[in-house]
Amino acid sequence: MEKLEKITKNYIDFCQFQKRLDMKTLKAYRIDLKQFREYISVDLLSQIDTPILESYISMLHQSYKPKTSKRKIATLKAFFHYLEYKDLIGINPMNKIQTKFREPITLPKIIPLHTIETFLSTMYMQKKLAESPYQKRCIIRDIAVIELLFSTGMRISELCSLKPTDIDLLERDILIYGKGAKERKIQIGNEDVIAILREYQQEYFSDIKECGYFFVNRLKKRLSEQSVRDMINKYTSLSAIEQHITPHMFRHSFATYLLEADVDIRYIQEMLGHSSINITEIYTHVAMSKQKDILTTKHPRKNFSL
Repeated sequence: MEKLEKITKNYIDFCQFQKRLDMKTLKAYRIDLKQFREYISVDLLSQIDTPILESYISMLHQSYKPKTSKRKIATLKAFFHYLEYKDLIGINPMNKIQTKFREPITLPKIIPLHTIETFLSTMYMQKKLAESPYQKRCIIRDIAVIELLFSTGMRISELCSLKPTDIDLLERDILIYGKGAKERKIQIGNEDVIAILREYQQEYFSDIKECGYFFVNRLKKRLSEQSVRDMINKYTSLSAIEQHITPHMFRHSFATYLLEADVDIRYIQEMLGHSSINITEIYTHVAMSKQKDILTTKHPRKNFSL
């Protein structure tokens, strides 16, 4: 009988080459399954029974936050489903285990509109004040990145993975490859965003062609997610903004402000690339200004004459 380590390696290969899962998911699966093997301290699949699994799951609940333990247990369930599918086990012991999670609702952090305006104003001012063509060139790229993050709500990983053929400035749309190899198209509706993207495209034309990605760093390589984070920190400091801003907060802000503007949540779900509307519904908890407007203008108490 094959050892557990070999079987888990075969499973990772199956996920990579047949299920075509992305590299981040594969990395998480490797970490989770290695942790599982080290904890149970058995070499053979036949030695794994329900008590061992219950002990491991109990350890996860005690050691990790609900979201993390939920992911690790999901990895284990997927692994045992594979074993069942490959007829490596007759009875799936995970089917007998019931798990419950009490996940606290963590509201997405958004950026106030006046802060986004200040942030972008600082960037455009830096472009005007650039002391060299190289400095101006870098700022043009930085503005294009931030404008695109806020105007489309795309993930930072999606932005850094954009290819030149994904951007159609004539049709004003962007093809985005999201999680689970799902594609979606987003329209760019703002003239200023189109203008800065065109300026960036013209300025970096040869670099983009050489690199093969739309957003390029100074070494003519793909712009990294960490570079975008560092860039945001830089302009946050230049803008004298005290709030810590992350790339994902532009995505949260995009969704929240559209919801506050009465955009149907199903459209927002589609634009964000969420597989389930339950994920998008978290933004209904955040749209506080809309709630304030409703309760101020619509609540019948305002008509009382006392």
